[in-house]
Amino acid sequence: MTSTVPEEPESGAREFALLVVAVAREGDREAFARLFRHFAPRIKSFMMRSGMAAPAAEELAQETMLSVWRKAGYFDPSRAAASTWIFTIARNLKIDRLRRERQPADFGDAADPSDEPDQPASGESVMMAAQREARVRAALNSLSEEQAQIVRLSFYGEKPQSEIARELGIPLGTVKSRVRLAMTRLRMILEDEK
Repeated sequence: MTSTVPEEPESGAREFALLVVAVAREGDREAFARLFRHFAPRIKSFMMRSGMAAPAAEELAQETMLSVWRKAGYFDPSRAAASTWIFTIARNLKIDRLRRERQPADFGDAADPSDEPDQPASGESVMMAAQREARVRAALNSLSEEQAQIVRLSFYGEKPQSEIARELGIPLGTVKSRVRLAMTRLRMILEDEK
C-alpha cells in the first residue's frame, strides 16, 4: 500500500508559502498556528499510513512542526511548495528516528549503511513524478517518429548513441542531431504547458 500526500491547489500552495515566509520574517504565531492546524493532522495521517503507531506519528508531526517554526528561514518558495518542504522535513525526521531505533549496540558488528534499502519516496513526490512523466510522454508523442524512436531508445532504453546508430543503421551524427532536436522540441512543448 503506497502512501500519498494530497496535492494542494495552487491558491493553497501560495497561501502556505506566504504563511511560512511570515513565520520566518516576523515570527508570526497566527501564521504558524494556521500551518499547524492544516499540516499536523496530515503529517500524522501520512506517518500512520506508512505503518507508524498513532502516538509515534503524533510525536513526529509535532516535531516536524517545531522544525518548521525553527527552520522557516530556510524555506525557498522558488525551489519547492511549502507542503513539499514540510513533508520533506517530516520524512527526514522519520528516517532519523528509524535510524536511531535500529542503531546496533555493538558498533564492531555495524552493517554497511549502503546495505539498507532506500526509504520509499513521499506520496507527493511520487504523484508529482507521475504527472511529470505523463506530460513528458504526451510531449514525446508530438515528436516526429524518428526523433521519438531515438529518444525512447536513448532515455527509456538507456542505450548509448553509438549502439542506437548501429541498431538503426544510421550515422552517429544523425543520432546526435535527432536527440538534440528532439530535446529542444520537448523543452519548448513542456515550457509552453507551464
